Amino acid sequence: MIACELGTVRAWFTDRWGGVSIPPYKSANLAGHVGDAATDVAENRRALAARLADDDDVVPRDPKAWQWLTQVHGRDVIASEAMDLADASVTVAPTGDGAVTALVGRPLVVMAADCAPLVLAAEGAVAVVHAGWPGLESGVIEAGVEALRARTRAPVHAVLGPCIRPSRYEFGPDLLRRIVDRLGPEVASRTATGAPALDIPAGVRAALGRVGVDRLDDVGICTAASADHFSHRRDGTTGRHAVVAFRT
Repeated sequence: MIACELGTVRAWFTDRWGGVSIPPYKSANLAGHVGDAATDVAENRRALAARLADDDDVVPRDPKAWQWLTQVHGRDVIASEAMDLADASVTVAPTGDGAVTALVGRPLVVMAADCAPLVLAAEGAVAVVHAGWPGLESGVIEAGVEALRARTRAPVHAVLGPCIRPSRYEFGPDLLRRIVDRLGPEVASRTATGAPALDIPAGVRAALGRVGVDRLDDVGICTAASADHFSHRRDGTTGRHAVVAFRT
């Protein structure tokens, strides 16, 4: 895993190792919607929660107390502040592709397997965003920043986790034109074989720039090229890694 310290925010980008899932989800798949055994997903989540709680005692050991999402490639950002997530009556994760909170010790999670997992950190609040090409087009990153700024006016520090890179991300030219029209020519690229490609990291940077965020760190990992990460483009049926972020 990759750990990041962002002032009063901590973030962890998980990888595919250290879980109990069997192929094609081997081994630390965190997603319950991809066909993996529910008991294995639950154990993977439990083990991750225990590991992070051992590292920082503000993290709940029960992953049911974490903010999970039902991700749909949209632009909705869920406010995670009002409810007790460990309450047994809370059985379905809310639908959205981002979450925000001002609470200390409330882990926010988005999962990915080529799309961009993004942390938005500022003094007093934290947000996470899941951004594939539909999210880039619909403005989920801008929505995440707006939700964060509704809680704090402090400067925003963004961190981009493992995602697919243009050398491995062939993209239809008509659809690419739509993303270029929205975010600018820098999102258009070429694959290693010369085919049209979408540059998701460039799209993330452009979207952040539209809302005045210029501090972006990038872990620089291509999921499709990394044996340590899940990649839907490379493998088809596969698991999901995640970013987990929380205030300390």
